[in-house]
Amino acid sequence: MKLKLQAGKTNTSSDKVITVSGSKSESNRLLILQKLYPGIILKNLSNSEDTRLLQEALNSNKKTIDIHHAGTAMRFLTAYYAAQKGKEVIITGSSRMKERPIKILVDALKSLGAAITYLENEGFPPLKIKGKNLTKNSVSLDANISSQYISALLLIAPKLKNGLTITLTNSITSRPYLDMTLALLKETGITVITDKDTIQVKPLDAISQPKTFFIESDWSSASYFYSAIALSKIGTQITLNSYKKDSLQGDSAIVKIYEDFGVKTIFEGNSIQITKTATTYHLKPKTYNLINTPDIAQTIAVTCFGLGIPCLLTGLHTLSIKETDRLSALKTELEKLGAQAIITGNSIQITGKFLSDNLNAKEIDTYNDHRMAMAFAPLSVLNPIVINRAEVVAKSYPSFWEDFKTLGIQIEEK
Repeated sequence: MKLKLQAGKTNTSSDKVITVSGSKSESNRLLILQKLYPGIILKNLSNSEDTRLLQEALNSNKKTIDIHHAGTAMRFLTAYYAAQKGKEVIITGSSRMKERPIKILVDALKSLGAAITYLENEGFPPLKIKGKNLTKNSVSLDANISSQYISALLLIAPKLKNGLTITLTNSITSRPYLDMTLALLKETGITVITDKDTIQVKPLDAISQPKTFFIESDWSSASYFYSAIALSKIGTQITLNSYKKDSLQGDSAIVKIYEDFGVKTIFEGNSIQITKTATTYHLKPKTYNLINTPDIAQTIAVTCFGLGIPCLLTGLHTLSIKETDRLSALKTELEKLGAQAIITGNSIQITGKFLSDNLNAKEIDTYNDHRMAMAFAPLSVLNPIVINRAEVVAKSYPSFWEDFKTLGIQIEEK
C-alpha cells in the first residue's frame, strides 16, 4: 500500500485527542507472565501485530509457530518453550528474522540444560525446541547485544524449580527495558535481588490472588506525534491518553528531548498534552546518546532534519539487527531528501534541512520496517510525501494512519 500525506487546513485547537494502545514492550512481557501465572489480568493490551502474534503463539497447539517479523516474540518464546516440559515446537519467522542473531540466548538456555537445535544456519532461527525441566540455576550472559535476551530469561526464571541467578558481562544495552522487566516481576509478587552485575530471581509456584495490570500507552508510538508537533506552527497541540509521569518505558525520554525542539508536555491525570510553544531554540548541533532508547533514533533523526538542526546520535549499535539495518536505511532515505548523513557501527551524523517545494511529493521507502514509515510521516507537515509499503505500521501501531489524520494531515491511497 502506498499513501500520500500532505498537510490540510491548519488546526491549532486543543480538542484533538488520541488514545494510543498499550505499550508493546509491557504487553509482551506481561503476556508471558500471564501464561505462567493465570491469575494475572491485563487491561489496555497493545493492539500491535507483534503482540497479537505472541498471544496467538502462546495459545497455539501447532507444532510450528511462525512469528513473522516479531523479534521480541522470537526471543521470549524461545525461553518460554525451552522450559515447558514435554512441549516440542519449531519457531520460525520471516526471511529477515532468519538473519537476526539468537545464539547468545540459545547458548545461555543450553547451559541451563535446554534442548534447542538450529534448523538452518547456526546461531539464527528457525529453532527446534524440546521443552524440559531446567534445574540449573545460574548463567552468564553478554548484556551488550540485546536486553531482550536477559528479559527472556528473567521472565521464565521464577517458574524454574531453583530460580535463576544471571551474571551480566559488559555494559547493558537498552537498560530501561531490563528495568521494566524487573519492575513487572516485582509487581507480580516475585522476589528479585540485584547486586552489581548479578540478578537473582527466586522461584514462585503461583500468585496468591488475582493481579490486574493496566498497561500504559506506548511511548515509542507517542514519539511520532512529538515529531509532528515539533515541525508544526506555534500553538499546535494534541492530547494523548493513558500516559504517566513515572513511566517504566525508556522512550518516555522524549518528553525531555523534545523540549530542545520547542515542545512542551503537560501531564494531566492519565493524559499528556503536547504543544509547540517556541521556535526560539538554538539551531546549534544536538548530540544524544540513545543507548537506552534506540527505538526513537529514527524519529529524532527526522525531526532534526526537518528543523535543520545538525545532530549526532550515538549508542545505536543494535539498529543493524532490527527489522532492517536502520542506520543504512536512515542514511539512504535522508540523503534522498537532501541531507548529508554519515554512519558508523553505532552512530549517525546528519546535516542539512528538508526543503519544501509543495509541488512534488517525496517518496519514502520503508524496508519492511514500521518505524521507518512512522518516523518519516511527520515530514508531511512541511511538504507532501509518499510512504511506500505503508501497511508495515501494523507491526506496532495498526491505527497509526487514522490517528495521524487527527493532526490535520490528509492521507490518500495511491
